[in-house]
Amino acid sequence: QVQLVESGGGLVQAGDSLRLSCVSSGQTFSSMGWFRQAPGKEREFVAGISWTTNYADFVKGRFTISTDNAKNTVHLQMNSLKPEDTARYYCAAKAGFLDMWSPKNMDYWGKGTLVTVSS
Repeated sequence: QVQLVESGGGLVQAGDSLRLSCVSSGQTFSSMGWFRQAPGKEREFVAGISWTTNYADFVKGRFTISTDNAKNTVHLQMNSLKPEDTARYYCAAKAGFLDMWSPKNMDYWGKGTLVTVSS
């Protein structure tokens, strides 16, 4: 049974940092990444590793995604957090490689971890 389990969310102040982690079990994935969903908004891509590493424009220079060698764990280092980064962050994975990071293209999802950034 495939499971993705996120950790590391919390309440921080603007300018602070958080490190999210996602541990997968049951399968090795070629693509792993992070999406987020704020209240009343659609789920959006944040960062992902597949053929290449990709970032949403709104996190470039602030967030860094990394995986371990076995690619069963993916991390998201988030620096210089802003109130608009407040959302539930979801780990997602796909067995194959990805050219387009869209929620509909992912095979598996975690339950998410909540990140709240106060001003």
